[in-house]
Amino acid sequence: MSQSVSIILPAKNEADNLDRLLPVLRKNFPEEEIIVVNDGSSDNTVEICNRHQVTVITHVYSMGNGAAIKTGARNAKGDILMFMDADGQHNPDDINRLLEKIHDGYDMAVGARQINTHASLLRRIGNTIYNKLASIMTGYPIEDLTSGFRAARARHFRKFLYLLPNKFSYPTTSTMAFFRSGLPVAYVPIKAMNRTGDGKSHIRLFHDGFRFLVIIVKIGALFSPMRFFLPISGLLFFTGLAYYGYTYYNFGRLTNMTAILVLSSLFTFLIGIVSEQISALHYKDIQETRRRTTR
Repeated sequence: MSQSVSIILPAKNEADNLDRLLPVLRKNFPEEEIIVVNDGSSDNTVEICNRHQVTVITHVYSMGNGAAIKTGARNAKGDILMFMDADGQHNPDDINRLLEKIHDGYDMAVGARQINTHASLLRRIGNTIYNKLASIMTGYPIEDLTSGFRAARARHFRKFLYLLPNKFSYPTTSTMAFFRSGLPVAYVPIKAMNRTGDGKSHIRLFHDGFRFLVIIVKIGALFSPMRFFLPISGLLFFTGLAYYGYTYYNFGRLTNMTAILVLSSLFTFLIGIVSEQISALHYKDIQETRRRTTR
């Protein structure tokens, strides 16, 4: 069955880049819906979009990259949502490679940037760390946690819109949500191109890097609670056990601190079990939906 595709580009002050990118997209995908979400731009983004006859949705003020993604997803008509940046970093020729993975049965396909195509050494190191941490949290190998170049089935992606933050970490949240829901995710190696034009990246490495780290922990607690709570419980328990051995050997007694550590370990473990059950109930409907559609 043929599935329609909506190409969604969040944009803030990227008029020059859009003027180069939109003709290529329109030529390569003449029948597909192309949506530019104008996130409070102060340049002539709307004029450029109208000139190239693509749909433009404007935020009255800048709400963030994630908010633009959510606006595009809510308004798109396609069965498959294709997200890409408007700053020229993503090659339109790679779109079909991602769509092929969706047609092969995957529910999300992510363009994984090769390590040597990141803008700087610090970004390479940072993204490698984030990918490793996220892989531990989800239990799946994650090749590029923060890539905004991805395709997803609309019916699944929209179920997670309320979870997505309004800023730059929507790729982090959506990736972990798909993995936790048992929705298969594929990675397609791509080369990220240099930004074109005079626009500047809106991502601040250290500020947003810390935010990504916080979100990994938060999403880990929400989507894989036992992977988050069990190590903490184990650390508290063995710390309490070691402290008991120390106090018993030196003073021949059980201290209040030992009891507090052991009880804290037990409470943390129980919280993890309850959180795991709540998380499983949260994704029950999504898993049932996918089983019905794959029969």
